[in-house]
Amino acid sequence: MAVKRYKPTTNARRQSSVDTFSDVTKFEPVKSLTIFRKSTGGRNNTGKITVRHRGGGARRYTRVVDFVANKFDMPATVIAIEYDPNRGARLALLEYTDLTKTYMIAPQGLSVGDIVMSSKDLIESKTGNRMPLKHIPTGIMVHNIELKPGQGGKMVRGAGMGAQLMAIENGMATLRMPSSEIRMVLADSAATVGSVGNSDHNLIRWGKAGRTRLRGIRPTVRGKVMNPVDHPHGGGEGRNPIGMKFAKTPWGKHAHGVKTRDHKKYSSKFIVSRRANKKKK
Repeated sequence: MAVKRYKPTTNARRQSSVDTFSDVTKFEPVKSLTIFRKSTGGRNNTGKITVRHRGGGARRYTRVVDFVANKFDMPATVIAIEYDPNRGARLALLEYTDLTKTYMIAPQGLSVGDIVMSSKDLIESKTGNRMPLKHIPTGIMVHNIELKPGQGGKMVRGAGMGAQLMAIENGMATLRMPSSEIRMVLADSAATVGSVGNSDHNLIRWGKAGRTRLRGIRPTVRGKVMNPVDHPHGGGEGRNPIGMKFAKTPWGKHAHGVKTRDHKKYSSKFIVSRRANKKKK
């Protein structure tokens, strides 16, 4: 992928950049591997808004991605690299020898015509191959990592992300996550070799509100420009600070620097060291 900037013919164009889609070889998805995505507007099953600033946006279809890859020891050929509107990473369309098709997250360097395979045993550690962590050489970058064997990939699936396999010891694999956190997972958990592709995705500048609305994101109004009845930061004459020791949410709770992870969570014992600027709980 490459990022393109146009001539600044307008104020919005001056600030924005776009994806060139130079790595995409096919734009129409496979119909049998798509599901219509209904817009929720940030509401839960009772109709209450639980995630603010969601709504509208262009119509999208969910691509059914195979995060488990349980067609073991069956070669699959990459027949296309596709764009997915629901994620930053690209998708690779695979065709197995039994002519079934499926999607996988496209790693960096994977191209049309390459052969990939998933296995429970030791296979070649090349980009796109998937196997248990205990069979992958240490020092290699991996992604789409399982937390439990057979559960399907849960971690490191974003564009440009990759975790480094540090060590295998006592049935546990030690990983350095993209956040710099070091944690352990079961060595029998599977992972895909390589880093996720489309690493330039975070360089895109959306430039104007209209492009953000097409992504399904509604405007966010600052609390300090509201009235006191609407937000703890509200009130005052002209441009002024929030007038309190710490930033608050609209409901009066701490807004910044709050630890949201449950300190009793069962998996905390697998975290060797927290990410930078975070203390171990």
